Amino acid sequence: MPYTYRSRVIAHRGGGTLAPENTLAGLRYAHQCGFAAVEFDVMLARHDVPVLMHDDTLERTTNGHGALPEASAAELGQLDAGSWRDARFAGEPVPSLAAAADLCVALDLFANVEIKPWAPGGDALAALTGRVVAADCARLWRAAPTRVLLSSFEPAALGAARQSAPQLARAALFDEVPANWRAQLELHACVALHCNAKRLDAATTRAIKSAGYGLMCWTVNDPVRAAELFDWGVDAVCTDRLDLFAAMA
Repeated sequence: MPYTYRSRVIAHRGGGTLAPENTLAGLRYAHQCGFAAVEFDVMLARHDVPVLMHDDTLERTTNGHGALPEASAAELGQLDAGSWRDARFAGEPVPSLAAAADLCVALDLFANVEIKPWAPGGDALAALTGRVVAADCARLWRAAPTRVLLSSFEPAALGAARQSAPQLARAALFDEVPANWRAQLELHACVALHCNAKRLDAATTRAIKSAGYGLMCWTVNDPVRAAELFDWGVDAVCTDRLDLFAAMA
């Protein structure tokens, strides 16, 4: 049976560009805008604790410094991850995956959890990240496993996630859909493919959908472009512009 997304429109990194990314405030903002689905990134802090973060380092989105894995979850919880976006969000911490999952469950938000290994760690850390994040997601969403979809660019992370929590749905992420996309999806028993909308064409869309896979594109901020993608057969889009897509959520 083809994979079905909870919503055609997914809030990128929680709050898109209108709330601080990968924070609880962003998830709440998406919910307030009427979104039923969110996407966020998860990396491993010190002691292999999953937290919400996109970058390998802390400088862009927090008042902290250094590599993400050097900080503990408790230390990250003391940082300001909101002021960079807007003073209204001053003091917003870097949340743990557990806190984000609890909020998603409470708000009935579908979550696309992107497994984001710390890049300098290589395949070994990618596999560890996939294993830990998948196991935690299986536990945190144990009462509602269909409310979470795991995704990653890293084959090692997807493979480890499959071994750790085979019951959870997985999607492979590509900037550009490769010629061997089907073999890669089959290798990790993925149910969907996620890709850059700028690098997708109608023929490739038809091929993916004809093969029975779910298809989501990122990052689509123009409703007209989204309509074109939906006409091609794309199932869902991830957007930063929650204000422009609220009517579709």
